[in-house]
Amino acid sequence: MALAIFDLDETLIHGDCASLWSEQMARLGWVDGESFLRRDRELMDAYGKGHLAMEDYMAFSLEPVAGRTLEEVEHLVEPWVEDFIEPIIFSDACRCIAEHRKKGDRILVISASGTHLVGPIAARLGIDEYLGINLEVDNGVYTGKTSGVLTYREGKITRLLEWLDQEEENLEGASFYSDSRNDLPLLVKVDHPHVVNPDPVLREHAEKNGWPIHAWTCPASSLATPGFRRSAVPACPTPGCSPVRQTLPRHP
Repeated sequence: MALAIFDLDETLIHGDCASLWSEQMARLGWVDGESFLRRDRELMDAYGKGHLAMEDYMAFSLEPVAGRTLEEVEHLVEPWVEDFIEPIIFSDACRCIAEHRKKGDRILVISASGTHLVGPIAARLGIDEYLGINLEVDNGVYTGKTSGVLTYREGKITRLLEWLDQEEENLEGASFYSDSRNDLPLLVKVDHPHVVNPDPVLREHAEKNGWPIHAWTCPASSLATPGFRRSAVPACPTPGCSPVRQTLPRHP
């Protein structure tokens, strides 16, 4: 049994869950939509170029969550995952996960997004084990701060090594799937690096090193605007994962 490790944003889903949650916070009235989403786009653009200080993004994105209870946030995240994330799950990702499960591999998601989002999305994919940026909690209330090492760039390696030690696992025969140049530190450490819909820098690196390059897609009908509720969904080969095949507008 080997590890099959997956990045989340733009690897398992066609989008960035943190930015999509920012849009949801605007819909909820937690933030001023125009200014908040403009700043989110600026920071995400820096991320795409490998210039983002993740601490800056987390401080920005967690400010609206500060002072809210775990239960309140969890209650709102769950339907958001169903309505806005499930339609953009890559069906090819589900097939890939299923293939690894068939081989007996252990599946792990590791993401530079907060665990309040990563956990529910991983669960929707039928994946129990995940690492993300931990959020600080005080007496059951989010403080708006992060806790511990951020799972970003080299931080992913640090957190993964801690997890491996805790779980008495190792990276022998491990695979890692990612779309981003920011994950190069981890990609070069595993035996089987895979790139998914890569950014230009990562594509160039993959081509030079002969790494597999995957072009993953969503089911055709799920390319509609997120916010549509799934209906008549055939079973995904991955237990717990149901990528959208047919969608209906959500009723108010």
